[in-house]
Amino acid sequence: MLTMNECIQALRSHAHFFILTHVRPDGDTLCSAAALCSALRRAGKQAVMFPNPGVTESYQPLVAPYLGAFNPGDYVLSVDVADLSMLPEEWEGTVDLAIDHHPANPGYAAATFLDGSKASCGEIVMQLILGLCGDLSKAEANLLYVAVSTDSGCFCYGNTTAETLRAAAQLIDCGAENAPLNKQFFRSYSFARLKLESMIYGELQSFRDHRINLAVVTREMMEASGATEDDCDDLASLPGRVRGNVVGITIRELAEDQCKVSLRTNDQVDSAAICARFGGGGHKMAAGCTLNTAPDIAALLILSVVNDIWPE
Repeated sequence: MLTMNECIQALRSHAHFFILTHVRPDGDTLCSAAALCSALRRAGKQAVMFPNPGVTESYQPLVAPYLGAFNPGDYVLSVDVADLSMLPEEWEGTVDLAIDHHPANPGYAAATFLDGSKASCGEIVMQLILGLCGDLSKAEANLLYVAVSTDSGCFCYGNTTAETLRAAAQLIDCGAENAPLNKQFFRSYSFARLKLESMIYGELQSFRDHRINLAVVTREMMEASGATEDDCDDLASLPGRVRGNVVGITIRELAEDQCKVSLRTNDQVDSAAICARFGGGGHKMAAGCTLNTAPDIAALLILSVVNDIWPE
């Protein structure tokens, strides 16, 4: 496990970089990677990001300037990728250095720099850029603000710390345009997204006096609402809006007999321990896994483990 200084030295010691993001990429992996790519270029390096096919319309303009092709000999970085299973299937190579904030990271890369205390990988990358370049460009500040704010739910999730808020303030001081970015990513939704939410809420299931709440998103719902992948950011937070919620479960049907399960909990319940039963992982209060079964069966399986780990 590398220290901060050792990680910065590794970045200084190489000239050509290829940066990987995870499957179903969110704002943290994409914008942390893009900011790091920008900083490496400012430091005189050649750096590009893997053209992740899962990038949605919201993030495409932010990452487009940094996408490129892998060249043999590139030093391969992964950013915010918790496990080998989270690497896009289009990538078949190895990883030289993983930069991450997931405590469950098994050390799949040749070297790892990990800080599990951070709410987002963006906070880690901000410190790396400051160590590498001495400052942040306005573009990097904007990218990192998106990274930090999306992984903290616009600073509403339980993973938000004083350090998270100080990082956001520092990014604003460096030029991050927080007001328009907050509106774009947290206060503005497509009609299809709002229609999809109405369907989800209409089928919301609640257990144990509203302490456990479960939302299912089927392919039929997606089709009926007209929603696309771009409309699916942060669906995992919806069941947690129920007053008294402790465990919020979101099950999204990806294909026939394949579901993505996302858990959001407070500190009473270990999300990662629940998802680990199914080969998944993440953080104590936010984790996920994939189940190769139908949504109704996935719900029964997850609820069974929740009740096992957190009995009444």
